[in-house]
Amino acid sequence: MRTVIRLKALSLLLALLAMVVTAVGVNLQQESLIMGGTLGVGILSAPILLPFLYRVYITSPLGIHWDVTLASIITFITLFLLGSYTKLDNKFWEWVGNLDWEKGVPGAIGAAGQVIIAILAVWVAGRQNEITEKLTSQQNTITQQQTIDAYFQGISDLVIDEEGQMEDWPLERVIAEARTAALLGSIDAGGKAKVIRFLSSANLLTPLKRDGLLGRPILDGAGGYVVDLEQGVRVINLGNMLAGEDLSGTDLRRAVFSGANMVKANLDFTNLAGADFTGTILARCSFRGADLTNVKFFHGCLEQASPRSRNFNPNFQTGAYTGAVVEGADFTGAVGLSEENRKYLCAWGGSETRRTIPGGCRDVPNRLGV
Repeated sequence: MRTVIRLKALSLLLALLAMVVTAVGVNLQQESLIMGGTLGVGILSAPILLPFLYRVYITSPLGIHWDVTLASIITFITLFLLGSYTKLDNKFWEWVGNLDWEKGVPGAIGAAGQVIIAILAVWVAGRQNEITEKLTSQQNTITQQQTIDAYFQGISDLVIDEEGQMEDWPLERVIAEARTAALLGSIDAGGKAKVIRFLSSANLLTPLKRDGLLGRPILDGAGGYVVDLEQGVRVINLGNMLAGEDLSGTDLRRAVFSGANMVKANLDFTNLAGADFTGTILARCSFRGADLTNVKFFHGCLEQASPRSRNFNPNFQTGAYTGAVVEGADFTGAVGLSEENRKYLCAWGGSETRRTIPGGCRDVPNRLGV
């Protein structure tokens, strides 16, 4: 490091001496001294200036958009050569020379000034609009987060209260569902993901086993609640709240969607690792590029598993009528799909879905027949 500094100091000292030689040459009108001193300054200063100028260039708009810069230079040179060949440049300067500057210049300057003022006014208005939109977006984000925090607090109060949401009070559950539906309908995809993760982590979307007298959830002895897939009661039932919603690009790991209607929902490039889609209506959903690691689409064994049905009760031991409805869903580019899930999707997705399954479906019969 010290050696580099010394070399730079020596180069600058020699460049200073070369500048003095140039100044002496100018004073004595000696062309050899002027050219030699100028050449010396260039050679000695270039190793210091060029790396700096290069860093400035690559971080500037010209360097970032190097393709536009190069195309502009090529176009300019081409037009210059074309003008020289067609003599348009000479005609232009002839026209300039024939102008009546005493009469035309003031008017031209005035017109140019008005044009410049108009351009500046448009630029200022655009910048003001851009700043306003940015501030509005930030304010909307803050307001949305405050709304979500208030929802979390309200649901927590209902759940923790002695006569709260976790007990057998249907009216409070209905109010909680109404709050959830209203909130999910008024926030963006990221906000929806936060709400769903909160409800899933708090077991508020999971059917819980309750005693037959007070409706209280039963503890499992391991710090959680007993899940009852057949007779359990969810604190909040998502129902149709997510049908057609855009949840693309969000984090929905270990989210519980079981039993919900998510027809035509957009889940592109969403992290769904560990999510529960058993009994969920996923018809026409899009899972392009989604992470489906350890996702659960059905209960029981693959051989007997089938999608939910209005006419038959689910059998959670065998898996019959417990699976997700996946007809018409798009799984193009999805990752983390297990072999069991691949075969289930191929069997019950229909011909349209089968064409999008990673790994293909040649070894799995189409059980829908369509």
